[in-house]
Amino acid sequence: MKPVDLRSDTVTRPTEGMRRAMAQAEVGDDVYGEDPTTNRLQEMAAELLGKEAALFVASGTMGNLVAILTHGGRGDEMILGDRSHTFLYEGGGSASLAGIHSHLLPNEPDGTLSIEAMEDAIRPNDVHAPRTRLIALESTQNRCGGRALSPEYVDRVGELAHARGIAVHLDGARLFNAAIALDVPVSRLAASVDSVMICLSKGLGAPVGSLLLGTREFIDRARRTRKLVGGGMRQAGILAAAGIYALEHHVTRLADDHRNARRLAEGIQGIPGLTLGAEGDLGRLPETNLVYFQVDGGALRDRSFDARTLSRRLRDRGVLANPLGSHAGQMRMVTHLDVTRPDIDQAIAALRSAAKETQIPLPSERGASSP
Repeated sequence: MKPVDLRSDTVTRPTEGMRRAMAQAEVGDDVYGEDPTTNRLQEMAAELLGKEAALFVASGTMGNLVAILTHGGRGDEMILGDRSHTFLYEGGGSASLAGIHSHLLPNEPDGTLSIEAMEDAIRPNDVHAPRTRLIALESTQNRCGGRALSPEYVDRVGELAHARGIAVHLDGARLFNAAIALDVPVSRLAASVDSVMICLSKGLGAPVGSLLLGTREFIDRARRTRKLVGGGMRQAGILAAAGIYALEHHVTRLADDHRNARRLAEGIQGIPGLTLGAEGDLGRLPETNLVYFQVDGGALRDRSFDARTLSRRLRDRGVLANPLGSHAGQMRMVTHLDVTRPDIDQAIAALRSAAKETQIPLPSERGASSP
């Protein structure tokens, strides 16, 4: 039986309609700018996001790196959150390839960075200090439980940055999830930023690809940066066709993933040893498709029961979910287009069974002990 895979929304597979679109794609050489399907995808995305131009890249990590390299250079500094994907999970590319210094600020539980702290972090014009060139935001904010940044907050960041001559980049890998959750056009969420990356291979279900968007001048420079990091692709229309299909068919259905995530979270709430929510924001139901919870064996009087143990037990029960990196106390489950409501019910049952397996009854539950 096929397992219920809740490890990430990156595990989705192309639908039959998407596969047909890929097989029928008209292609050319995209490095020469001659792939009509890639050009169509870029134009479609630019219109949706309200930007002048877009650039198709192989991954979200590449999109963020190309943006950072294009906005800044060696010895410059960017301000970003200590729970941001760019800082935690992108191989240190901004430092190793761009030579850009990271100025970390703590992410608030809602995924934001304090405007006041951000203003204080901007460097003075002093030869002893790196130049603040970029502020990087993330929405939805993965490690804060998939929280969506409000457009008003992003506007405030843009106002602060632009008044000081600083660019704003938005890691919008799950920006369409944010738009669905907030019930606003995705263009509204990107209106105040200079560049934005959106991922096609997460909730939108394409097998490969992301897009970097901004002004035409910025994208012209970013195209050169993409070449620098080895990101030029030739007959990329086969992949771009999947992105077009995703944008045309898989955006509004993200609401189904959000409903499934909420159902899963509500099921987790009643399971001993499991506490819903990301660190610093316990008890909150998910806004989007990321369900975080804490695993506490102490609550079951079994300190050996942690996220790693739970992951193994879930696998034995046909459910795939990973601890959060090396963190033994935290787990994330992600809903996506390959996860149905019956799959959610199976996952809840597996969680209950796995937790129950470790429960140690109190003496009163075992019966009176012998004198």
